[in-house]
Amino acid sequence: MALSIEEARAHVLDGVEPLPAEVIPVGAAHGRVLTADLVALRSQPAEAVSAMDGYAVRAADVANLPATLTVVGEAAAGQPFAGSLGHGETARIFTGGVLPAGADAVVLQEHSERRGAVVVIKSSSTVGKHVRIAALDFARGAVTLRKGRLLSDRDLALAAGMNYPTVAVHRCPKLAILATGDELVVPGSELARGQVVYSNGFAIAALARREGAEVADFGIVPDRLEPTVAAIEQIRRSGVDILVTTGGASVGDYDLVKRSLEIQGMELAFWKVAMRPGRPLIHGRIGAIHVLGLPGNPVSSYVGAFLFLIPLLRKLCGRSDLLAPVESAVLGRDLGENDERTDYLRAQLDVGADGTLVATPFDLQDSSLLVPLAKADCFVVREPYATAAKSGTRCGVIRLPL
Repeated sequence: MALSIEEARAHVLDGVEPLPAEVIPVGAAHGRVLTADLVALRSQPAEAVSAMDGYAVRAADVANLPATLTVVGEAAAGQPFAGSLGHGETARIFTGGVLPAGADAVVLQEHSERRGAVVVIKSSSTVGKHVRIAALDFARGAVTLRKGRLLSDRDLALAAGMNYPTVAVHRCPKLAILATGDELVVPGSELARGQVVYSNGFAIAALARREGAEVADFGIVPDRLEPTVAAIEQIRRSGVDILVTTGGASVGDYDLVKRSLEIQGMELAFWKVAMRPGRPLIHGRIGAIHVLGLPGNPVSSYVGAFLFLIPLLRKLCGRSDLLAPVESAVLGRDLGENDERTDYLRAQLDVGADGTLVATPFDLQDSSLLVPLAKADCFVVREPYATAAKSGTRCGVIRLPL
């Protein structure tokens, strides 16, 4: 009996734990997940600094205007003024310059007039005006990035600013792809009758790499038991975390993948899912290796990878956002009733004049067709036994990545 999407996904994710930690340069950590809290190793700023170009002053000295002050020094970013300001004294200061001892405010450059060794201040300033106080951004010892955080580009700036040259993150999953089929040839080949250019692995590899996986392509094996078993054994010994096969997942005489996997010790979890496209889909484990056996038709293969491989990769990476969100849209054309399988229709997504998302499924939904898949912006998700739906009816959509 075929499992529902939810039952099948639960099997795929059951018992999956994030991969162990590795320490990598902070600049390489975009999109990775922290395995420990990051505690600030310094305060930012370490001391009070100027937020503007101007003059560091004692607010009391500029309470009555105009005020004439003696310039006793200068404070540029990275070049603090070594002395302190007394009554009637000021220091030229630049953005990021440390506020000199004795100063408690900054007067903007445009509110002053320099006359040799003195400056005439034409605008008063209150205590703390145009000053960034010490630890305004973060204080030494503060936890600013928590364990489990999926690091954004902005997070990398924060981690670096806290003085971390490296961070500990979950290791990237290692994934092997193996294609099966006598009919398959690589792109650029001269095709004989009955041959097909292999395409599935290119989309799967790109999808996996976008999720942070390291991908190894083990090529194409013919529809014979011995070479298929030998290829799976080679992969089993390579130290990968996931094996994805394409083709040979059905029940025909030449569909040998399930048998080959079992010879190599796979414990089968399921091999049928109530979905369209992609009903024949194998899942199991060979020891610690997670196995996904995807169908040979390119759309079936992609949909299976989208629905099951992405959540598996994300869980191994330590992420919590495992599933793509289902958004609300309206249908751009009529649809007939659905059968017992969850249907994933390739569709174009537009925005109506009122801002409503409009999803228009393509007329041709055959699982062998690459053009509609490449053109699709989303999947329209139709639940089992959904009744016929008119254009304008609400529907659920899952956006496809660029």
